[in-house]
Amino acid sequence: NVAEDQRIPGAMSEPRTIIWWSTGAASAVTARLALRETPEAIIARCDTGNEDPDNYRFEADVMRWLNRSVTILKSETYDSVPEVWAKRRYMAGINGAICTTEMKVMPRLAFQRPGDIHVFGYTADARDVERYATLRENYFELSTRAPLIEAGITKAGCLALIESAGLVLPRSYAMGFPNANCLQSGCVKATSPDYWSLYRHHFPEGFARTAAYSREIGCRLTRLNGERAFIDEIPADHPMTNPVAPACDFLCHLLEKDL
Repeated sequence: NVAEDQRIPGAMSEPRTIIWWSTGAASAVTARLALRETPEAIIARCDTGNEDPDNYRFEADVMRWLNRSVTILKSETYDSVPEVWAKRRYMAGINGAICTTEMKVMPRLAFQRPGDIHVFGYTADARDVERYATLRENYFELSTRAPLIEAGITKAGCLALIESAGLVLPRSYAMGFPNANCLQSGCVKATSPDYWSLYRHHFPEGFARTAAYSREIGCRLTRLNGERAFIDEIPADHPMTNPVAPACDFLCHLLEKDL
């Protein structure tokens, strides 16, 4: 077991740099930047079993681009996100999503060591800057870096950089999703009815499964008119989120030659 081997005291004296890969454009650019500084860095992904199949195609393309491979970390308890929901009888609430805790946080905790440097793909967009600040506040014991924030690169800039490298983005971006994750069941951390309206449009079967289970356990995942609501209460003609268009500022232009 890789995670167990990594916990052996003294197995490696030098601190490791771990690039947390999430199969999206931002983490691809992050990995490129981090590997340029630390070629021996580990690229790791916590496998949720909940990704769109095209994400895995993109992962393979990016790893060929980087000439690297991914260390896959899995939960020792659960095989899938729906299994987490079913066994815990919980989806999401004020403390976040239980699937994130069980499928991402717990495998990371099992794998990491004191002294590791953790590299995350937070972008320079205001919301991501805030999320990164929250991560640092809650996991103050970790040594972390966010190369995209350091370089001032936005999500739109990442999309443009990936396209300029000749890589085909995951199809979810063209569909209008703000990121490429968790499209088999939808992201239950999302409370926006626009997001769930978009998800229903593109993935009606996944939407129906998630809506049915949320009804079963009484989990109102969205908000309508300021009130918590079930996602199947969202009107059929409700607006959907808009896609993030690739766009580069001068910082991205300067960086392009190094990617």
